[in-house]
Amino acid sequence: MIDVKIEDSWKEILNDEFSKEYFLNIREKYRQAIKNAIIMPPPKFLFNAFWLVKFSDVKVVILGQDPYHNIENNIPQAHGLSFSVPLGVNPPPSLKNIFKELNRDLGLTIPKHGDLTSWAKEGVLLLNSILSVEHKKPLSHANFGWEIFTNRIIELLSKKRENIVFMLWGNYARSKKILIDTSKHHILEAPHPSPLARGFIGCSHFSKCNEILRNHNIKEIDWNLN
Repeated sequence: MIDVKIEDSWKEILNDEFSKEYFLNIREKYRQAIKNAIIMPPPKFLFNAFWLVKFSDVKVVILGQDPYHNIENNIPQAHGLSFSVPLGVNPPPSLKNIFKELNRDLGLTIPKHGDLTSWAKEGVLLLNSILSVEHKKPLSHANFGWEIFTNRIIELLSKKRENIVFMLWGNYARSKKILIDTSKHHILEAPHPSPLARGFIGCSHFSKCNEILRNHNIKEIDWNLN
């Protein structure tokens, strides 16, 4: 069963969503799934992204598709933050490319871990469009209705906030542009950081993001994970 425990500012903003039919359907599908299979992230991390940064403190959104679906060293790779893995899990290839670009763009030392929790605490909403997945079955929960929920989150951020930097990496993330009011917010687009794609290295999104924030008198993100 989904126990929606999220930080109070999100609870206030999203309260109406939790009683809608689509979200009740998500609850039921998730309840059935977790009875019959290993689901990731672990339930306590399902809404992790909404614990670590308040609605009013979001400065940046980095959008992913669905959670990592493997277990490594007896640790689930997913912990409720897009592109991030918990301590004790090796950074996956896409995250390694993100770190390579951080190093190239800002000169930051490539970290030995892949836990992006500190970015979330800096004001980066690390949002997957689909919030759960079955072990070793990517996109297995694509039909749950999660995208209705996460699209609504993007729409509410767009409507109620200003000067958020949306980092859209890859065609899937870029498809969310229609949800964002570009007269109020800033979009940075690049190919997906996967090694299978080309063009992410060299996008300079981290320095560009901080320049945008600086120009609007918003405290920059400390991207250093070391």
